Amino acid sequence: MNSDQKDSKSYKGKSPGNYPTFVKYIGLSFQLFAIIGGGTWLGWWIQQRSDMKFPVWILFFSFLSVFIAFYQLWLSIKRDG
Repeated sequence: MNSDQKDSKSYKGKSPGNYPTFVKYIGLSFQLFAIIGGGTWLGWWIQQRSDMKFPVWILFFSFLSVFIAFYQLWLSIKRDG
């Protein structure tokens, strides 16, 4: 018996929904962190290449990424409910 067969037998009969709820939300927290961090970094990157003194791009992409992250959270909660 090779290792692939052992792995498939150990997970046989377990559906992905059998994990504790906190495991899902830990993964979701990393996803939200990545969305907000990526949006803020993108705003900073664009701001560095523009000649504007007021940080318009950082603010715009930061708020946009927070909105997207909360929308993703809302969809996840709606799917669970």
